[in-house]
Amino acid sequence: MLDELKSESSRRHHLPLQRWQIYPQKTELAQKLGQVTNMPPLINQLLINRGFDLPDAAEIFLNPQSLNLPEPLEEFPDLAISVELLQNAIATQEKIAICGDYDADGMTSTALLLRSLRTFGADVDYAIPSRMHEGYGINKRIIEEFDSEGVGIILTVDNGISAFEPIARAKELGLKTIITDHHDIPQKLPPADAILNPKLLPESSVYRGVAGVGVAYILAMSLAEKLGRADEISDTMLELFALGTIADLAPLVGVNRTWVKRGLRLLPKSQLAGIQALIQMAGVQALSSQGAVNTEFRNTKIRLEKFGVKNISTPNFPQNPKSLKPDDIGFRLGPRINAIGRIGDPQIVIELLTTDDLGIALERAMQCEATNASRREMCEEIEKKAIEVVETEYLVSLKEDRVLVVVQPDWHHGVIGIVASRLVERYGVPVFIGTYEDDNHIRGSARGIPEFNIFDALQYCDDYLGKYGGHKAAGGFSLPAENLPAVRQRLSEFANQCLELQHLKPLLKIDALANLNEVNRELYQQINALEPCGIDNPNPVFWTPKVQVVEQQIVGKGHIKLTVAQTIDGQQHKIKGIAWRWRDYFPLPKPPYKVDIAYKLKENNFNGNTSIELEVLGVRLASSDRLFFTYKDKPVRTTFVYSSRQYICGIYQKGSSAELRIKSPENKVLAVQSGHNIGLLGINREQAQKVDVFQPPYYNIIQAALKALESVKRES
Repeated sequence: MLDELKSESSRRHHLPLQRWQIYPQKTELAQKLGQVTNMPPLINQLLINRGFDLPDAAEIFLNPQSLNLPEPLEEFPDLAISVELLQNAIATQEKIAICGDYDADGMTSTALLLRSLRTFGADVDYAIPSRMHEGYGINKRIIEEFDSEGVGIILTVDNGISAFEPIARAKELGLKTIITDHHDIPQKLPPADAILNPKLLPESSVYRGVAGVGVAYILAMSLAEKLGRADEISDTMLELFALGTIADLAPLVGVNRTWVKRGLRLLPKSQLAGIQALIQMAGVQALSSQGAVNTEFRNTKIRLEKFGVKNISTPNFPQNPKSLKPDDIGFRLGPRINAIGRIGDPQIVIELLTTDDLGIALERAMQCEATNASRREMCEEIEKKAIEVVETEYLVSLKEDRVLVVVQPDWHHGVIGIVASRLVERYGVPVFIGTYEDDNHIRGSARGIPEFNIFDALQYCDDYLGKYGGHKAAGGFSLPAENLPAVRQRLSEFANQCLELQHLKPLLKIDALANLNEVNRELYQQINALEPCGIDNPNPVFWTPKVQVVEQQIVGKGHIKLTVAQTIDGQQHKIKGIAWRWRDYFPLPKPPYKVDIAYKLKENNFNGNTSIELEVLGVRLASSDRLFFTYKDKPVRTTFVYSSRQYICGIYQKGSSAELRIKSPENKVLAVQSGHNIGLLGINREQAQKVDVFQPPYYNIIQAALKALESVKRES
């Protein structure tokens, strides 16, 4: 039976292997909450799912501007010292140097402080360590280079909290240091003059969740207020804060939610040339001076192409929205910035976000565009190779290993983290992916699933690794190449301690049921009350039972464009949707089969027409098309032929349930209980493996068995 899996998979459609976790529906609480929020029960259920089930908490969430924020100077112990050091440096023209990071958070933080300090007349410059050659964080080379350039104050952004030795070296050289960071606190703090890190604050602090750009924003605005110049920079600082916070996937609750919501309203009419150019190139909106931008774009494109910069696409000019959404940044602006940090020169982004010259801004935005196009191609190539390696070398043992460790030469470690995330989506297991830096060293990235802690797993391999770090969901690591087999074994040991077989599927969290007659513009606008959505406040996911896929086709690079229909009270309701990167599941079950679908809502603007569509995230066979059968007095047995092979089948009593058993010519038995989607396959129950009976070939064989058994019942 197992031998038939690949051949059957190639001939028949199959559905995503997923775990659907639907939130408990609290109808009474949702109705009670509606007395305060004036929202319909469905929206109140979304608030409850996010933990805002008390009236006061729900009210603040829906109206984040009402959040009473304490003064940052009262929350951050070293903020006053930091402001004083910078104020004195500006007054005496003491040279300030910023050390940033090469991700979106680090680059926006660097640009934010550069803009603000230059506005105040500071003598300030910056450096960012090389991702390829030095890795993350300030180091002794940068410290000593700053010293040789006459720097008096070093200001780290989005790094530094673990840099004990470099900061100690700065102290030896007589340099003052201010650390602004948001990463976890080490056992031993660096000997800096001031440290600003929200992780040093009580967990109850509203500032606890700010990213590196949030700390930079607090420092810049506190300094501006001390100098009496806050009005000069408040809007531009807020725009950069919103851009960096969303691109860094910081939680969009608390103070982040309050400030990001304000920043998103400012971005469409941004006065920053770099943000204007970036959102123009990404096709998010049109600028008011579209004609001037078109001319500037053509001239800049010609100039860049002379220097060999390719992959520059012509910008789109859609409707100008009143406010951007986090998805516009997370999926369109952020990747263009992050691409530079992954495979390009961070100076491009710093210049993009600090220049006031639209020509320079467009030039840098085009470089971001071209680099992001290269990054996409690189990701697709590596992902394709990684899937090939997994399918040929590791898929058979995946249930035993419960973790994927994929290492290949000549992969760019700037993008393998993205590929790791895609492999997690595909296989539903933790993924550790690496590439050789040379013959003797491997460097990699890791992504986890909810039941698996990446940082704990890396610690479990401590004696075999070089440098490593991260958190529950993601991390990075290096190791001697000779230790790879030992690390692979150790990670499998760790995975088997914390993961059960049922965990080895991608988890899909679903908020509430919505029938297609409820999916309309009114619902979409009501959901907007939850914006900005992102980390800790995800876009709502709904599910609709018993729909039929009435139209479907492959579009673009493997996406399924579809139309689904649901019949309610004799009336058919249709809606269009898209399932990104679902070529492997095409075609989806066609009528007469019915499926349950899980999805987000999206707004589609095309040719001046606006419609609400579905972004499909999950599909499973509807309960009416699942496997239900009953046991009648005595076992019913028969034989049947499927794919030129003869099987024996029967329905038996198993506890209080009926159980279907199918024996293959090799004497392997597939046993599945009525209404269940997981069956047992093997020579005996003790050593049997669990299988999803809705995947080929099992589902098709089961249907053939049930059909044969039904014929026997009719004859008897």
